[in-house]
Amino acid sequence: MTDRNRRRLRTRGPLALAALLLSALLAACSGAQATTSQSTAATPGPVSSADLAKVTLKVGDQKAGLQALLKAAGQDKDLPYAIEWSTFTSGPPLLEAAASGAIDVGTVGNTPPIFAGAAKSPVSIVSASRYDGKGDAILVRKDSPATTLNDLKGKTIAVAKGSSAHGHLLLALNQAGLRPSDVNISYVAPSDGYAALKNGAADAWVVWDPYTAAAEQEIGARILLSGEGLVNGLGFQVASNKSLADAGTNAAIQDIVVRTAKAYQWSATHQDEWAKVYSAETCLSLAATTVQAQRSVKHPITLDQDVISSSQKLTDALAAGGFIPSSFDFGTLVDHRYDAAVAAAIGKA
Repeated sequence: MTDRNRRRLRTRGPLALAALLLSALLAACSGAQATTSQSTAATPGPVSSADLAKVTLKVGDQKAGLQALLKAAGQDKDLPYAIEWSTFTSGPPLLEAAASGAIDVGTVGNTPPIFAGAAKSPVSIVSASRYDGKGDAILVRKDSPATTLNDLKGKTIAVAKGSSAHGHLLLALNQAGLRPSDVNISYVAPSDGYAALKNGAADAWVVWDPYTAAAEQEIGARILLSGEGLVNGLGFQVASNKSLADAGTNAAIQDIVVRTAKAYQWSATHQDEWAKVYSAETCLSLAATTVQAQRSVKHPITLDQDVISSSQKLTDALAAGGFIPSSFDFGTLVDHRYDAAVAAAIGKA
């Protein structure tokens, strides 16, 4: 990274992040809502390099997420704009920040955008990735007698509300012929879920890598049911509609979307290198991050009809379970303006 870009990349501290989250929550409580999608909105025209250099792109991230990945893949070099990073515990608070305009773009799992869409939040999906779901897991302690999901009937299951793990739990319950009311769902942040499983406050914990790998390695947690063959394995980059309407910010978002796609491709073919960077960034053991790097390989994809169709099924399931007021057309959340750029970046143009 050049000295110029090193100076321009800034990470918010705890107080700034707390203020950001507070502003997002206040905005959510204000009752102000905007249109759900810009998929049919006009895309701003190109900007000059001088104007792009004036942009500070506000990017939402999760633990050892995009910032670490871009650095590992060398995609953080020679940025034509500045980046201001903010870290969130999971997708739902990140989306709240995007809805309030506190961030411009961020990366989340497959479920948070559905909750945002149900709330008519002014955000859009602008790119996607997919993996096979092996690292998405319903975990139990190593001494748990449970061998099937039905063994958890009447038991406490910890999960982050509105997260991809929440969607995984709902699909798993449906598959097992259980209703959400058949178990005691405890909504907790990922770090609290780990503690709850470890100390016995929860009988099971639904989460994703690297938390899955860490729990396996550190406390001997056992995967009762993985997401493989059940979840769609999608991840999304989401952007504020207001940010997408600004020419300079739109150009910066396209650039980071393309860099993200290239970084995902790099991580798929450099798993050992990615595991080492991940371990250094998170302080997780190299054994845990190696499992994560090899098991949860993300591949960049375009926002095709399969993405929309599989996400619509999850949307319908969340509505049927009463987790969102009603189903809606998932396609209205999708903005295709960067599809061609992503396709070119991953060699599928």
